[in-house]
Amino acid sequence: MMTKEEMPACPVATTVQLIGSKWKLLILRNLRMRPWRFNELRRDLEGVSQKVLTDSLRAMEDDGIITRTVYPEVPPRVEYALSPLGKSMEPILDAMEQWGSAYQKMMNE
Repeated sequence: MMTKEEMPACPVATTVQLIGSKWKLLILRNLRMRPWRFNELRRDLEGVSQKVLTDSLRAMEDDGIITRTVYPEVPPRVEYALSPLGKSMEPILDAMEQWGSAYQKMMNE
């Protein structure tokens, strides 16, 4: 989680710092549907490397945006889901989806 000293003064910059990467946004998009396992995410997010996915998930967990649940099974099962803080970002993702759809429609006319 960012310390007060690390947090940008601008609220938009804070949001961008937390979720501004391509992969973090696509992870959030997927986790809106349901909890996902690591390999499910890796298969669905075409082009993401294992390292980038791992780093993104760890950063988002550290920032409180997602939760990581380890089930005591053999082999261990780990699921990632949106935390309440992550769910509070859904209006941002909704707005991005609406804008993207409108842009696609405009470009296809």
